[in-house]
Amino acid sequence: MKAPDWVRFWSPEAWRAWKGRRATWRDYRSAVKVEGSQPELTRPPRPVSPAWISGALLVGLVAVAPGGAPSEQDPSGTVTETTLTRTTVAEPATTTSSPGTTTNAVITTVAPAVSDPLVARPVSNASGDPEGPFPDGAETVTVASITDGDTIDVTHREGTIGTVRLIGINTPESNECFAGDAAAALEALIPVGATVGMTVDVSDVDQYGRLLRYLWLGAMSVNEEMVRRGAGISRRYQPDTAMADRLEAAQLEAQESQIGLWAPEACGPRAEASLGVVAIEFDPPGNENDNLNDEFVTIRNDGDTLVDLTGWAIKDESASNRFAFPSGFALTPGESVTIRSGCGQDFGTSLHWCSVGAAIWNNDGDTVFLLDPSGNIHTTHAYDGSG
Repeated sequence: MKAPDWVRFWSPEAWRAWKGRRATWRDYRSAVKVEGSQPELTRPPRPVSPAWISGALLVGLVAVAPGGAPSEQDPSGTVTETTLTRTTVAEPATTTSSPGTTTNAVITTVAPAVSDPLVARPVSNASGDPEGPFPDGAETVTVASITDGDTIDVTHREGTIGTVRLIGINTPESNECFAGDAAAALEALIPVGATVGMTVDVSDVDQYGRLLRYLWLGAMSVNEEMVRRGAGISRRYQPDTAMADRLEAAQLEAQESQIGLWAPEACGPRAEASLGVVAIEFDPPGNENDNLNDEFVTIRNDGDTLVDLTGWAIKDESASNRFAFPSGFALTPGESVTIRSGCGQDFGTSLHWCSVGAAIWNNDGDTVFLLDPSGNIHTTHAYDGSG
């Protein structure tokens, strides 16, 4: 709201009150009438800076002198107007003009379109119809809270609270890149207070007492849609694999579209390196848990420059197995490094994961993920257990 012509700001306090809109017009009148008649002072010019207004498509700000007239207009009356368009809010632009010309800067901020598939409104697709009916036998519950991208708390009809772990998917842990994005994706699908359906596969609960369930938004599989959006990876958790093929197909779609976790710079700048998984021994002779160093994965530098692997990491499909390369470790062109699952003395291009008591790579299928220093998925190698 524009101040009336009679308002003359004579004190910094009055100006701050006007700028912040924290006072009433009576306060302004009092401010200019204190100690009787005050000198006629010109209202200070308001600083011009782009302001972001949520939901607006365009925000235009014009720098003008008090009263709305162009500042210091030349007797010739020549006024030029410069339009500056940008997609993000930046510092105010300053324009200069030639003698006899006044330039008004019109700064237009264009709000980016909301097209992020991670948090898009659910619509009918290969994951199912969110407006359709729940599957037969589904238990109806209410979302009470969202822990992360694959775990929520629900309220049952009788009022009890249960923790649910989504079957067949895995999302980044809280200390990993993309964890917040995955949680936001799940909340966009099933916000707190939403009514969802739950169905069971084979197992009822996991070792932590969490309910193992497929979640449904109408006839849409929430588990599958999370993978389709690139918010999580598919993972076969035996024996609960009834939807494994659908989940793997959804992951392939997300990978090909390079969305979510599969975007080249999902976590930050992508490291330029040509690295590949050239060998994996996931099922060595005998019991690998008794001799973990017979289980290994080999990475090779297929590029023509040295690659410093400081900050790089390897993980499997689980939420717990992670290996970080030693600081300063590097591969020359054509050189390979083998990472053995057990403990031992690192030497040359032989490193040790040092897993305690359990093998890393599942015999019935798993995926090797090579992560760059930003946390981006740089290279993957999946196997189905047949070699």
